[in-house]
Amino acid sequence: MPSKKSKSVDRAAKAIAAECIAVRVRLINRTITAIYDDALRPLGLTAGQLNILVMIANRGPISPGEIAQRLNMEKSTVSRNLARMRKNGWITVTAAESGHKQRLTLNGRGKALLEKSVPAWEDAQTRSRAVLGQRGADSIRSIGNAVWSHIGWQ
Repeated sequence: MPSKKSKSVDRAAKAIAAECIAVRVRLINRTITAIYDDALRPLGLTAGQLNILVMIANRGPISPGEIAQRLNMEKSTVSRNLARMRKNGWITVTAAESGHKQRLTLNGRGKALLEKSVPAWEDAQTRSRAVLGQRGADSIRSIGNAVWSHIGWQ
């Protein structure tokens, strides 16, 4: 006969499994990221790197710390991606006026890559909508915009 404690654990596990937002967001993240990574792979680009390229294009010159903050990424993850992007010749790194912070801009190769990535990105968008449904895709865009607004980075 199950103990009172095991019934409590069973109820907790069932409630969390049925309602947990985090597990669903992580599932969506992994599924959609795989779609984008697959589409971008022929360009030698990942979804995370594309996000960083877009951030630099839209906000540059920008520091690595600002990218991490705006995209809510770990600084070490941003640093690793930036090192690869610099090695591939997609970004230019210069010292800020104070000399302490790096400022990042897209160079010609980075701009060309961003333009070249549009068909792959569009394919990933279409494939993602097929998984999520148009209503789901619209909901995610709306929720993402609300989160950005909430953290002050809209």
